[in-house]
Amino acid sequence: MRRHWPLLPLAATVLLLLVPVPAGDATASGKVTPADAASLLLVFACAVQALRGRVRPLSPLGALVLGLPAVGLAVSTVTAGDPYAALPGFVRYLQVFLLVPAAVVLLVRDAREFRLAAGCFVVLALVQGAVGVVQYATHTGASYQGADVRAVGTFGPGDVMGMATVVAYGLVIAAALALAPTGPGPRTRTLATAGAAALVVPLVLSFSRGAWIATAGASLLVMLLSGVRRAVRTLAALVAAGVVLVGGFGVGSEMVTERLASITQVSSAPDQSVTDRYTMWAAAESMWREHPAAGVGLKGFPANRDGHSSLGLSSGSDTAGAGQAFLRQPLLSPHNMYLLVLSEQGLTGLLALAGGWAALLVAGIRRALRPDPEARGMRDCGLVAVGLLVWQLTDFLYADIGGPSTVLTGVIIGMAAWWALGPVAPAPAPVAGPGPVPREAREGAAVA
Repeated sequence: MRRHWPLLPLAATVLLLLVPVPAGDATASGKVTPADAASLLLVFACAVQALRGRVRPLSPLGALVLGLPAVGLAVSTVTAGDPYAALPGFVRYLQVFLLVPAAVVLLVRDAREFRLAAGCFVVLALVQGAVGVVQYATHTGASYQGADVRAVGTFGPGDVMGMATVVAYGLVIAAALALAPTGPGPRTRTLATAGAAALVVPLVLSFSRGAWIATAGASLLVMLLSGVRRAVRTLAALVAAGVVLVGGFGVGSEMVTERLASITQVSSAPDQSVTDRYTMWAAAESMWREHPAAGVGLKGFPANRDGHSSLGLSSGSDTAGAGQAFLRQPLLSPHNMYLLVLSEQGLTGLLALAGGWAALLVAGIRRALRPDPEARGMRDCGLVAVGLLVWQLTDFLYADIGGPSTVLTGVIIGMAAWWALGPVAPAPAPVAGPGPVPREAREGAAVA
């Protein structure tokens, strides 16, 4: 405990998302959840350890990647139409994209502590997934196609992406631990394989198309980074299991099949949710064209939405079930993180944020493919970090920050930065080839 106590706030930031969120608070602005409070304690613990000189040193590149988004945030806040209204957004962005990631990078000192943090994600995913499966089986979940069967965990129908997000995080981590060539032992790999298989069920029952796509992409990359042969064997096993479950036992309800088929129909025959999303994407692009450099300001999308939207946009989305009465949720964001940043922060903010994410991704993949001597024994950490970052960046194509699980985005960026910006040991000096064997050595070998 004396050595690892700074990780307690990090574990609390993840595990306190098991606390149920009251109805109406899931997406309410200005609400501080227990996980948010734990993240502030995490930042405070990092500051204390930094003053005592007991944190991992941060390289100049790490300071640039993690600190550059603050410039875009400051510009978009100052240039906003109402800077005071933009101030809460400035604080939230600093928390998620600067303070929490920096605290994770500085506090996590070795692979063991990294694995402890990853294990908290898996525990959270398993518990939330179990709650979601029970909701589907007992018809106590969120409303979906007229039935209360959508698995949402403890997040409620106001945050239907919450459970899907944390379950996908846990699945990607479990898959990375199961496939890692070095790092975890046989027992850990067995448990990780069982955990990944179990988490597939609640992920499917979340009916989240974006989470499905992001999980498939991240898992495929993790397989390839673990080795081509291992990836081929794993894909063959997954295909065989899918054929047996779906073809042999008929696993998969009609709603799941329809939801899966709708992924290919988002352009030819989109439903109302997809139409609303396309309309808000166009509105975000229109805002950016009017304010290309700094955008309309943080928290400015809702105020400018109607002036840039077509008549095809509905007034909101219907939510009900999981212990909540019918409620119409207003559409306050474009459900695309890149377009949200572009519309509210302009090119300045997008280049600062997305540029840093791209740098972390490239550096993380490069280190996972060619690990330095220090990283060869913790390839599992590399697979976890890269897999989580790829999942998040893919999911940002269909979603943005919002809801209690947003704080985990900061933790994930911190874990990715911990791996990508880790110290790289110098390449070993070339070893000289064997020279002529001395005569004494030859004679001694002959006698022996």
